[in-house]
Amino acid sequence: MTEAFFTLHRGLDREGPGEAEDVLWALEKAGLSGAVRVLDAGAGPGADSVTLARALPEARIEAVEAHPGFVAEARARLAPFGDRVTVTEGDMGAAAGPFDFIWCAGALYFLGVTEGLRGWRDALAPGGVVAFSEPVLEPGASGGARVFWDGYPGITDWAGVAANAEAAGYEVLATRRLQGAPWEAYYRPLAERAAALRPQADAELTAVLDEAEREIALWQAHREEVIYGLFLVRPVSGEGEA
Repeated sequence: MTEAFFTLHRGLDREGPGEAEDVLWALEKAGLSGAVRVLDAGAGPGADSVTLARALPEARIEAVEAHPGFVAEARARLAPFGDRVTVTEGDMGAAAGPFDFIWCAGALYFLGVTEGLRGWRDALAPGGVVAFSEPVLEPGASGGARVFWDGYPGITDWAGVAANAEAAGYEVLATRRLQGAPWEAYYRPLAERAAALRPQADAELTAVLDEAEREIALWQAHREEVIYGLFLVRPVSGEGEA
């Protein structure tokens, strides 16, 4: 990612589709409360870490993010929660745990679903669960929806994502469809930021703005088909160890 990319994305509330309600859904389905330990993997600027900290006032939360600019933003917005919430710059796949809950919004594809989940098995406490969002292409999707995901050759359908999780030794406990509003929460501020930067943009930034606006236009044209699946999964004892 170039500096121009981060110029566009700096200061945005979040770095991918999602809303606080999605985090709360996962926590409710997981039955989490009390003094649990939580990892926000690929936390970006920390929007979901804030939701986790508010929803779990007794929890210890570790947010891990690779980009130093997002780390700085996350630390600033999470400072009011004190030392029970930490933000670390590093590799989300190397988090040690043990965690009762791992939350990963739109970032597991960096590791691969199977590879990332397999790597997290040893980072989970007994009974621990993972919630992650992953692109899903449903049967019968239009050509435009397929073009939207051209940059993600590993995209599959609901059953395919579940099979990738099962290959890592997990069972799927629950799923949720992220469509429409969660994407609006990401793309609306991004479009506003792009429009504000456009008049003074140099050639490099202009190219980044063009690509972002193309992506947003594709989503707007196919917003009923462009979705993430949110998956809540749990390791199956004795499986996925190979």
